[in-house]
Amino acid sequence: MNVSEEQTVSLWMSVDVAPGAAPLKQDIDADVVVVGAGIVGLSTAYELAQRGYTVVVLDRGRIGMGQTARTTAHLSSDSDDSFEGLIARRGLDAARLFHQSHAAAIDRIEAIQTAESIDCHFRRLDGLLFAGPGQDASALDRELEAARQVGMTVEARHGMPFADLGEARCLAFARQATFHPQRYLRGLAAAITAKAGRLFAGTAVMGVEEKDGEVFVSAENGRTVRARHAVFATNTPTNDWVAIHSKQAPYRTYAMAFTIPRGALPDALYWDLADPYHYVRLETGPGTADYLIVGGADHKTGEADDAPVRFEALEAWTRALVPELGHEAHRWSGQVYEPIDSVGFIGRNPGNQNVYMATGDSGQGMTHGVVAALLIADLISGRSNPWSELYDPARKPVSAAKAFVSENLTAVKNFAEYVAPGEIASEEDLTPGQGAIVRKGMSKIAAYRDREGGLHLHSAKCSHLGCHVHWNSLETCWDCPCHGSQFGTDGAVLQGPAIAPLEPYKR
Repeated sequence: MNVSEEQTVSLWMSVDVAPGAAPLKQDIDADVVVVGAGIVGLSTAYELAQRGYTVVVLDRGRIGMGQTARTTAHLSSDSDDSFEGLIARRGLDAARLFHQSHAAAIDRIEAIQTAESIDCHFRRLDGLLFAGPGQDASALDRELEAARQVGMTVEARHGMPFADLGEARCLAFARQATFHPQRYLRGLAAAITAKAGRLFAGTAVMGVEEKDGEVFVSAENGRTVRARHAVFATNTPTNDWVAIHSKQAPYRTYAMAFTIPRGALPDALYWDLADPYHYVRLETGPGTADYLIVGGADHKTGEADDAPVRFEALEAWTRALVPELGHEAHRWSGQVYEPIDSVGFIGRNPGNQNVYMATGDSGQGMTHGVVAALLIADLISGRSNPWSELYDPARKPVSAAKAFVSENLTAVKNFAEYVAPGEIASEEDLTPGQGAIVRKGMSKIAAYRDREGGLHLHSAKCSHLGCHVHWNSLETCWDCPCHGSQFGTDGAVLQGPAIAPLEPYKR
C-alpha cells in the first residue's frame, strides 16, 4: 500500500505506470537497489541503467503511484522559497548552483522524453510570478535582482491575463516547463525494463544493512536484495530515523483541476506572492477543452482537518481571476517536505558509504527528483558533481537555526497531547466514515468506523518515533504531524518514514 490508497484521485492517476509489476518473490542480486518508484526512484534507475548498472526498483505500492502522482508538475529552475531567501540562507554561490541544477533537470527531462519518444505533453513555457489582489508588489523588485544574480533569464512585465490584473506587475522567467508526470514515468519504466531493469510493486522495505562493501535490503515478506549500492527514494527517508527528519518538516498541499475552454488562458506557469502561495498551470484536456490546475492552501501536516474550506478558498480565488473557468474535474491533496534551509537533502546517507537518499523537495519535487538522479548516479559511478556539497544530507544548516527550532517544536507540542482528553468520549460515538482519538485509561486510541459500521482500533502512537497521530478526514487516513508518516484505517503504512503499521488495540 502507498498513498494511492487515499481517497482523493488526481488528474494523473488514470495512467498506470507499470501494470505488469508484481511483488518480489525471491532473493535477488543487483548492482543497485532503488527503494521508491516515483520521480526520484525511476529517474535514478534510468540514469544508472543507461550507465550499464543492473538495477532493481522496489515500491510498497503500485509503481509511480506515490506522491509523484499527487503533484501539479511545475518544472521550474526558480526557487520555491525565493532566491532572495535562498541567498540569505545559503549565499549567492549556493543559489547559483541551485538554479543551475534545476535548469539541468528540466533539460534532462526534455532530452529523455525526446530520446525515448515519451508522449508526456512536455513543453517549454514562461513562469510568471505576479502580485495578486492586495499583495505587496515590492517583493518583485528584490526577487528580480536576486534572480538576475543567480543567472536566471528574467524580465519585469506589466499585465496579467487575469480579471482585474491587466496592469499588475510580474516577473517572467524564461525556459520553464511542464509535463504529464505519470505519462513520463510510464516512459521511464519502459526504458528501464528495456535495459533489463526490474520493477517490483507491493514490496514494502523494512530495513537495510551495509556489510563488507555490500548492502542488503530486506522486504516485509522476508525476501532480500543484495546489491553494491542502495538508494532510498521514498519522499522522506525510511532508513534514517532522526538525522534528516529534524531538518525538514511535512506540509499538506491541495490541488484542483477545472475545465477551461482551450485558448482562454495563455499556456504558462503562474505563481503569486501569497503565503502560502497559489500555483497555476494548464494541462491538455478533451476535445476543445483544457484543464486549469490550481494548488495551494498549504498547512503543516496534521495541524488542520478543514480541507473543504481550503478547496472552497482555492476555487473562489481561481474563479475571481478566471471567469471562463468551467466545472471541477478533480480535487486532491499531497505532501511535501520543507527543508529548513530551502535546499533538498541528496547524496550519501549520513553514516553510510553505499546507501544514498533524496528528500526535501520543498514544492519542487519534479526537478528535485531529477537533480537527485543525476547527482546520485554520479556518486555511484565515482564521478565528481558540482552540486554534491550544496545538497549534502550531512550538512548542518547553521544559518537556519531559528527555522530548526521552530519546525521541531511540533514534536514537543505533539507529545503533550498524550495527557489530553480524547476527541470523543467513546468509539461507540463514531458515525460511519468518521475517525477520532479516544482515551482508554492511560492510552490514546486511533478509532475509525467504516461505512459498513465496523470498528478499527489502533494505537495513536506513530510507529516511527511515537508521535501522536491525527485524523485526516479528506484522505481517510491517520497523519503524523511530526515527520509526515501516514497510515490507513487498517493501520497499514501509506507514507514513511514509518515502516511498521500502527499497533492494533484489542478491547
